[in-house]
Amino acid sequence: MDLQQLVETTVAGLGYELVDLERSAKGRLMRVYIDKAGGVNVDDCAAVSQHLSRVLTVENIDYDRLEISSPGLDRPLKKESDFVRFTGQQARVKVRVPVGGQRNFVGVLRQIEAGKIQLEVDGRMVSIDLDNLDKARLVPEI
Repeated sequence: MDLQQLVETTVAGLGYELVDLERSAKGRLMRVYIDKAGGVNVDDCAAVSQHLSRVLTVENIDYDRLEISSPGLDRPLKKESDFVRFTGQQARVKVRVPVGGQRNFVGVLRQIEAGKIQLEVDGRMVSIDLDNLDKARLVPEI
């Protein structure tokens, strides 16, 4: 089982969703972003940290520091299910290959279908392939 799967399975078993997993260049720092309905608090992060550190030790995963955090208000959107869950909310999207001569978009997520997200940008619909996404994040509501 690879590290991503191991962390995702462990976090899901505790009742949380794995939003993202980051490792430093040398792999010494591991950052795990978790979420759940209603949000994540410090006690949630502590519980996941304690459990996950034990699992990583048993699985002989070498690291120096483990950080557990909520994804924040500008939550990254990684999986298709993220786009479905946050339909109707505003997102900032960056693509690898320009769409209509543009690489950066800010608009409202309207729909996801057949591997494409529909983003309403300034009153027009933009269709973006999930495979073409570089980064996507929610835009925090003020």
